[in-house]
Amino acid sequence: MTYRVAIIDDEKNAREVIRTFLQDFPGAACVGEAADGYEGARLILDLHPDLVFLDVQMPRINGFEMLELLDDKPAVIFTTAYHEHALKAFEVNAVDFLLKPFSRERFRQAVEKAMAAVTNDAGKESVERVVDYVQRESGFLQRIVVKKQTRIFVIPLEEVIYLQACDDYTEIHTVKESFLKKQTLTFYEQHLPKDLFVRVHRSYLVAVSAVSRLEPYGKNTYRIVLHNGTTIPVSRSGLKELKQVFGL
Repeated sequence: MTYRVAIIDDEKNAREVIRTFLQDFPGAACVGEAADGYEGARLILDLHPDLVFLDVQMPRINGFEMLELLDDKPAVIFTTAYHEHALKAFEVNAVDFLLKPFSRERFRQAVEKAMAAVTNDAGKESVERVVDYVQRESGFLQRIVVKKQTRIFVIPLEEVIYLQACDDYTEIHTVKESFLKKQTLTFYEQHLPKDLFVRVHRSYLVAVSAVSRLEPYGKNTYRIVLHNGTTIPVSRSGLKELKQVFGL
């Protein structure tokens, strides 16, 4: 079996080291390289590598944000100079994690472990566990990274006006357009700043700054009207949350 390998790292020297060390493995073929998460996501979508060497800290979007965008994730060996990321990954059984600078022998151990995981089809599951863990343990989000068709967008929180639950997905509505991301609304409720976003309904999370007014809607029910004219239903628990946020 020939293993298709991709290298995603913003450091040219790091990519060269990995490429050189890979020469010790005749069964591994480097099919592509990328210097950031944007290029890396496109590379994976286009080339479908079996194994990816992925730097955690990169400009534009980091390695974890890049993986969030992929529905079909490859096996990954994470590479980083930051020890805390390694500890997190091993806690959730990542395929492997190389701390820079790493030796040729340490590299060999990681690749052999990764090849075994790919052969047993266990590599993708381990990556899913890492991404899930990082998402849960990360603090409040400062931005949201999404993919729409072939384009990648980094959305500042100040551009988000509301989020709507769509089964296992969340539709993110911004001042310009909307995006769909495979993530639950509950996740965003837990990871968006409480002073900026409020859960007004089981299906809606709204930016406080986007609310124009609260008005009655039917018998003993309410809705909010956003500055752009969008109307959103308000549940009883949502009404309580709104009153607390606005001091009503």
